[in-house]
Amino acid sequence: MSRTGGRILVDQLLAQGCDRIFTVPGESFLAVLDALHDTPAIEVVTCRQEGGAAFMACADGALTHRPGIAFVTRGPGATNASIGVHVAMQDSQPMILFIGDVDRGTRDREAFQEVDFQAMFAPLAKWAARIDDARRIPEYVARAYATAMNGRPGPVVLALPEDMLLDVVEVVDRPRVERVVYRSGTDAYMALDQELLTAAKPVAIIGGAGWDEVSAHHFERWAQSYQLPVVAAFRRQDAIDNTSSVWAGNLGYGPNPKLVARIKDADLLLVIGARLGEATTDGYTLIAPDHPGQTLVHVHPDPDELNRTFRADIAICATISDFAQELYDTDYPGFPEDAAEAHAEYLDWSTPAAREGVTLDLGPCVATMREAMPADTIICNGAGNYSGWWHRYWRYAGPGTQLAPTAGAMGYGLPAAVAASLRHPDRSVVALAGDGCFLMNGQELATAVQHGATILVLVIDNSAYGTIRMHQEREFPGRVSATKLHNPDFAALARAYGCWAETVERTEDFAPALDRALAQPGVKLLHIKTDVETISPSTTLSAIRAK
Repeated sequence: MSRTGGRILVDQLLAQGCDRIFTVPGESFLAVLDALHDTPAIEVVTCRQEGGAAFMACADGALTHRPGIAFVTRGPGATNASIGVHVAMQDSQPMILFIGDVDRGTRDREAFQEVDFQAMFAPLAKWAARIDDARRIPEYVARAYATAMNGRPGPVVLALPEDMLLDVVEVVDRPRVERVVYRSGTDAYMALDQELLTAAKPVAIIGGAGWDEVSAHHFERWAQSYQLPVVAAFRRQDAIDNTSSVWAGNLGYGPNPKLVARIKDADLLLVIGARLGEATTDGYTLIAPDHPGQTLVHVHPDPDELNRTFRADIAICATISDFAQELYDTDYPGFPEDAAEAHAEYLDWSTPAAREGVTLDLGPCVATMREAMPADTIICNGAGNYSGWWHRYWRYAGPGTQLAPTAGAMGYGLPAAVAASLRHPDRSVVALAGDGCFLMNGQELATAVQHGATILVLVIDNSAYGTIRMHQEREFPGRVSATKLHNPDFAALARAYGCWAETVERTEDFAPALDRALAQPGVKLLHIKTDVETISPSTTLSAIRAK
């Protein structure tokens, strides 16, 4: 049967199991939009800015472990969407960005909104290509899915010439692509067994992509039997349930000093899935690339990541699920005192204490949320110091309960929450955003309302780009420059979008406001006003300036 390129492309998405795309429509891919008109099996989520659409696709890929799909137009659309590609790459999340492009006959003339997308996205994506022949669409789409999912997951970018999508050709569809399972040889596992049997102070650091309920269950059961302290890489606190008796907390910005000391004292580091990036390792100092005095066992699904930055004493190329199953079938003598002490230190660190003289204290607010909301609530946030209160005090319930960019991208929280609510309409979803972070993608409130999402949005307003202000006070005390913000009434803005909203200015007012918000359907927003002086869960601007 002859079909247009646009129809062929949509049929390939169906064959791969795609049920939702995120888009800002453009005239450069009208043939795709026309095919989607007759494809009710794929929900089309119309977004308000391409950056928001790309963030939603990235978050959807994180939740499903198959590529989230975004469609944008050429030039401005693609450049707006590039932030989502960067986040998907650094977060190791599968996504595919399709870009409507100039027609083939006008290429290389700097036609209207023309960009060389292969050159532009080559350093940002796992693979960037252009489909010039409609007969090869099935091949390119199948390869895009395979590339996005296999090894270290990540983003793929495919440019679609406008006239190619109108070509009518005959093709054979490609079947659904599944992720390839990797497994190292038995020698690596035997070496790991020996290290685990002889270690005196082992610690596991878990993170990266690919954690699901089964792998989390297998790993947690093994870690509990071995009594191994388990630590999360930066913004990967949902790899296993934080109430586990072996959970020791998370690395990243502002970690527990006792946890830092535990990492430094460890003689064996079992790193599973994490790349050991800059944030997790405190600028490659907490764990050095050569880690003298420590044995590093590095488990990762992509062979190119093993021994790339960190010297691995034992390198195991395996998917998270396969490695967790391997551990589940083994047994070692444990370290019950170490695990109990590590978990007790975590519980103490993650229990907020009231701070004197603070009108609105976020620590007790997070504790209130923990009591009021389900354990499997999905917490979504962008970048900013505000997120530190949830990273420290919220207890994540396992895979799929934390959507947070390791790339440190502002504006991620609200789009991620939209994707999470549409993917899991039966779950509670929270979008966290600072005042600066929220206005990067606050327009996606309209998308949330239009598509019937159910989200609680918390806008933490300290009238500043707080993280940068903190760095200013540390490096140039008292010399504030470019970080003050004059903000709108966020509650009024939310009501203009059709949301329920209130403003909260005191700690004691948060709990009743939260109760009222949770009783509302659809999208609800709490505008939470804080003092920039209380810049993090553990310090103030005055203390930083004085130091």
